[in-house]
Amino acid sequence: ADNTIDLCLVPATGKGGRITKDDLLQFISSGSSASTSQVKVVEQPQPVTTIPTAQIWNNTLSSQPSEQAGKDVTHEIKGITKVMVKTMTAAQQVPRFTFHDEYTVDSLIQMKPMLKKVGQEHKVKLTFMPFIIKACSQALVEFPMINAHVNSDCTAITYKAAHNIGVATDTPHGLMVPNIKNVQNLSIIDIARELERLKVLSENNKLSTDDVTGGTFSLSNVGAVGGTYASPMLVVPEVCIGAFGKIQTKPAFNSEGEVYAASTMCISWSGDHRVLDGATVARYSNLLRSYLEDPTRLLLLLK
Repeated sequence: ADNTIDLCLVPATGKGGRITKDDLLQFISSGSSASTSQVKVVEQPQPVTTIPTAQIWNNTLSSQPSEQAGKDVTHEIKGITKVMVKTMTAAQQVPRFTFHDEYTVDSLIQMKPMLKKVGQEHKVKLTFMPFIIKACSQALVEFPMINAHVNSDCTAITYKAAHNIGVATDTPHGLMVPNIKNVQNLSIIDIARELERLKVLSENNKLSTDDVTGGTFSLSNVGAVGGTYASPMLVVPEVCIGAFGKIQTKPAFNSEGEVYAASTMCISWSGDHRVLDGATVARYSNLLRSYLEDPTRLLLLLK
């Protein structure tokens, strides 16, 4: 005869609370249900777990969640995003090349306690970025063709006297590239203060027209969000941009052939291939490498 068993009454001893064959036999033999030659099991309906639909955020097109989860939402492209559409479309028309390099920055890492101490003395946050910006500017002195603008039809190139170095900044309002004016005349402390000023203005969407125009060379710190390599888009009419990756620890060999833990940083360059060639950017990168791998070389050149 068939016997109906309510599985909810059967003590489960299996992994994860599962009911085993032995559990059923034990339940029957205990007298909780009549012993039969054939057992008919009534499966209990499984509980349905409702998973809340996550709110979808789009930092580029809107800072607000979708009005109704599960339905398409259309937003007008405007404001900073509209400016990005224009600048990135213009950049895509430029034939560019990308060049990757890797620097060993052990000496720069060793400077970190000193940078922190000096920053505290001057009441400014002193990170590696102001040092990198100043090193880029010093290297541009030897490579003026990289600090340049080309006109719209690429019939003329202008070597810019000022080093107005832009820093791509991720903000709640979208991507902004404010630039620090006349870096060639600024100290590393001055650069750090200007970075702080631009960061605050960017986050509050209060950058002036002067802050975001007139750039001559740009940098992107993809390492700030955990990135290593990139293929950065040019900020037209500029002809070169560099993207710095995160600092990583890798095995390397010292001068005596011994393996040690080296601090390395990758950088990705993009150049306007109409007016720059890869060899020029590689030489520029090598000079910059010498400043960042041995900071004393840079310090000795500063006026």
